[in-house]
Amino acid sequence: MKVLAAGLLGFGLVAAATDYVAAQDVTKGKAIFNQCMLCHRVGPGATILIGPVLNDVIGRQAGTYPNFHYSPLMKAAGDNGLVWSEDLVIQYIADPTVFLTKFLTDKGNANLATGMSLMTFKLLDEQQRKDVAAYEASFSEKK
Repeated sequence: MKVLAAGLLGFGLVAAATDYVAAQDVTKGKAIFNQCMLCHRVGPGATILIGPVLNDVIGRQAGTYPNFHYSPLMKAAGDNGLVWSEDLVIQYIADPTVFLTKFLTDKGNANLATGMSLMTFKLLDEQQRKDVAAYEASFSEKK
């Protein structure tokens, strides 16, 4: 009976790991990220373009990449505790201005939730957002 239970537990862990991999695909994320490259760079030698470099974005306080001029909305979100995780990136790239406004409002700072994000691109497909977030996370030490 113990062997059967251990086998079922092991199968469950493999199934759960498989679901996670299927949920976020770094390779697909790289291909989708090409849409983002008009404004952003990631990886060795990345430099600021229209948007900030996304190396080490996971675990970074929002609005803090050196020498980049962020919107007041993004700066306010960062100043009020927004630190990027894969899940928050997934939410953000669906609609950046709506996400930042909601974040500040939920923090009790609706008065700071004015203006727009400089990022106007919206990635509506949830699976694509997950894949892009996984790709960005592959360039971050804090995952």
